[in-house]
Amino acid sequence: MFRVSCIQLKSNNSIQSNLIKTEKLIKKAISQKGDFILTPEVSSLFTLNKKQLLQQCTSMNKDEYLRGIKKLAKRYKKWILIGSLVIKTGKKKLVNRSVLINSKGKIHSYYDKIHMYDVILSKKEKYLESGTFVAGKKYQISKLPWGKLGMSVCYDLRFPNLYRNLAKKGSLFLSIPSAFTKTTGKRHWHSLLKARAIENFCYIFAPAQSGTHYNGRKTFGHSLIISPDGKIIKELNKKEGVITASIDPKMAKKLRLIIPSLKAD
Repeated sequence: MFRVSCIQLKSNNSIQSNLIKTEKLIKKAISQKGDFILTPEVSSLFTLNKKQLLQQCTSMNKDEYLRGIKKLAKRYKKWILIGSLVIKTGKKKLVNRSVLINSKGKIHSYYDKIHMYDVILSKKEKYLESGTFVAGKKYQISKLPWGKLGMSVCYDLRFPNLYRNLAKKGSLFLSIPSAFTKTTGKRHWHSLLKARAIENFCYIFAPAQSGTHYNGRKTFGHSLIISPDGKIIKELNKKEGVITASIDPKMAKKLRLIIPSLKAD
């Protein structure tokens, strides 16, 4: 058994203020005895403005937000997943990167978001992530002290084959840090997350951005921790904060023995 905490944020365009807020919520998660703590997508800087991102973002070695979270992980001996950071990998290249930090404050692994959110929801609401980020190409499974974690980010949620592969390779937990739009979140967020849990018999850890951000963009919130049989264990509606729950890795293994669907395809 271990304790997992999902943090819900309303990040803005100031890395420093986002870091201060995240640190406070991580300490709250620690007070709730969280062993593994996750933040949402784009925790450190909330914008799709490529010019602004290229000006403010840096390499992993220089990232202020990452450095701050690594110090916390080391001080409190906790595993922390930064849902995602925007990292500069070239003069004009950016990636949306989920970073896992171990309890010694070291980068354990990272995953670059594969599926870019290129959609037109209405005349007033459209997104073109492929114009801002370079898409990742590799799955990432990371070994936690409690079992394997399959890593993903937000829009990846709509691509079930990704999670099938992660589960078939032994992942008991799936991280899905997100900044789901309010528009699509109301319709699909809960259903998609529960489906990914049930079809793969995995725990789902889904920390989210929530609220109306400084640039007018609206995110759905509703951070969730879901059991391998699709039960919502904990949920946080719209406010910033933390949810924490006890996790039994044996439950995922037990369900896979009862219904061996992962072996059938």
